[in-house]
Amino acid sequence: MALLAEYRCKATPGRRVVEVYDADAYLGDEAALDVAELQVVAGNGYHLYLLSLQPDIEVEVAIRVWDIAPDPPAEAEGHVPVSIESETGVLVVKQLEYGPAGETTLPRPGVYEGHAWWENRQAMADYYATTLDHPTDDTFEDHLTQAWNNPPVTERYVLDLAYIREPEPVDDDDL
Repeated sequence: MALLAEYRCKATPGRRVVEVYDADAYLGDEAALDVAELQVVAGNGYHLYLLSLQPDIEVEVAIRVWDIAPDPPAEAEGHVPVSIESETGVLVVKQLEYGPAGETTLPRPGVYEGHAWWENRQAMADYYATTLDHPTDDTFEDHLTQAWNNPPVTERYVLDLAYIREPEPVDDDDL
């Protein structure tokens, strides 16, 4: 297995969601978002929703493209198979409430399959809950800012993908 491309960025999971999608796939999908509530990461072919347990502390999103997608690491907190089609060859990482956090160009447009896996999701949720236990006084906001900017762990979502095939042709009648 050879790593062909890797992209990482930080994103704030406003409303607990970070989205990864093809640059031309603007419309979201409520049904896929509902499935993410159950399995942490879910998609509809053009969008992937990554669901955190907290809405305010930045998470890391890594998109790695391999010649053959590896199995998720044994120490991963969880994992699911994923597929995403990118007609443009550009994937956007979007913070649901704050807009794009970044974008990456894939080696070529097409359908990519592999696994999404995550780590420190529960640990970050536990840390988040403890930061809110501070007494609400004049220092509360400063306390939260300090705590959220310096968490003891990094909540991380990794998409390990491999190119499978060309994208589906666009039907001119759909335009």
